[in-house]
Amino acid sequence: MRVAITGSTGLIGSALTRSLLADGHQVVRLVRDRSVAAPRDGSESAHWDPVAERVQPGALDGTDAVVHLAGAGVGDRRWTPGYKREILGSRVRGTATLARAVASSAAPPRVLVSASATGYYGDTGERVTDESGPAGGDFLASVCVEWEAAADPARHAGVRVVHPRTGLVVSTEGGAFGRLLPLFRLGLGGRLGSGDQYWPVISLTDHIAALRFALDAEELSGPVNLTAPEPPTNREVTRALSRALHRPAVAAVPAVALRAALGEFAGSITCSARVVPGALQKAGFSFTHPTVREALDSVLGTAG
Repeated sequence: MRVAITGSTGLIGSALTRSLLADGHQVVRLVRDRSVAAPRDGSESAHWDPVAERVQPGALDGTDAVVHLAGAGVGDRRWTPGYKREILGSRVRGTATLARAVASSAAPPRVLVSASATGYYGDTGERVTDESGPAGGDFLASVCVEWEAAADPARHAGVRVVHPRTGLVVSTEGGAFGRLLPLFRLGLGGRLGSGDQYWPVISLTDHIAALRFALDAEELSGPVNLTAPEPPTNREVTRALSRALHRPAVAAVPAVALRAALGEFAGSITCSARVVPGALQKAGFSFTHPTVREALDSVLGTAG
């Protein structure tokens, strides 16, 4: 299989690239910076510019699949009006650019896997939500709605389009857990807000396996929740981290303090998203780490 990937240097993209190359597949890294040195892992590189809305001619020729993961990080900076525009624009413009390139290809790939997020659902409270759930009413939900719609050119061209709505990825290498782990190792960890909010989590191993499953599973299209089947509360995540690292977790960060420190983004941490992977389970995907405890044990080596 020949797979083109945007965001190939991020947490998910780099892990997916390694996984595909290890199994003998070809990978084309779509990069924005022409000055980036050619990869030495056996992958190829091609240029794309989502701002100028261009993809290098021929970059997608012969590809079986395109995986689009690039976009400004939602937790990287405080949500000023300008950065909110950047979050939305980077996702919508980049996705539309790639979708048009896929649609106009002489021999389009079979599938476009274009990232989304569980933020689509907003705050679900205690309600269990699968892919049939409605969109929320907050900023991130509105971003996800436009983000997914931007892939319509590929969809209208007959390409199977999958939107993996990703939860919080359990990894020591980055993402939300990459930031939490150092605090817990120092004994400074604790619940965030009430701790009763559900966090949709998934191990990095299961996330990559699910992405690869989506590349081949013809029955999957549209939104696909990439979350473990047993969503924990933030309080349960806190306890699991404390147990895995053998550190106390008695501190608690009140919601008001989170809002003071993080602004509007704090709402994404304290809201509840009780999201389950209905589409993956119906398609027969098997999770290696169905609980947050198993996911943490897998990356921290604390099983047993």
